[in-house]
Amino acid sequence: MPEEPAPRLLDARSLRGLAHPLRMQLLIALRRGGPATASQLAEKLGESSGATSYHLRQLAAHGFVADDPERGKGRERWWKAVDQGVQLDETLIKDPDPAVRGAVAVFRYEIANVHTREVATWLGTASDWAEEWDGATDLSDFTLRLTPELARELIGKMHDLVQSYHPLPEGTPDAETVRVHTHVFPSQTKL
Repeated sequence: MPEEPAPRLLDARSLRGLAHPLRMQLLIALRRGGPATASQLAEKLGESSGATSYHLRQLAAHGFVADDPERGKGRERWWKAVDQGVQLDETLIKDPDPAVRGAVAVFRYEIANVHTREVATWLGTASDWAEEWDGATDLSDFTLRLTPELARELIGKMHDLVQSYHPLPEGTPDAETVRVHTHVFPSQTKL
């Protein structure tokens, strides 16, 4: 099975180009739903086609999306995602430029919003799935007392474990796309 491509590492410029709620939604929609037009994405996301068109052009200027010439006919412009994932360069968190730190904050906030929407959607549609999925989902939380070094070790081990599961090919019986969210952050919660 081919290895998954590495996620694109966001630098200060690309981060500022992506860190906008609608742009992040557009990129996610193209990654998960495949190529689409600005009008199709506008309808799906409840936005105007003018707004989706503008933000798609901004995403293209930063290399996140590109034209899909195989699909376009006449004036119809189709867009596709260029890569399947992004990774935040951790040095940007402490960047001296407040605009970069602000973009980091927007990016993180929007990722948290995506996770919240996905969990809420799952909870609202759980009864629509086959009974076999009843015991195959998880909404767990744990409270640990760790140093920053141990937290980084935990994150690395979790990522390695998740990445050891390769996606099954289309058409595999009973296989569905699953989302795995991880959150590790300090908290005032006492053990």
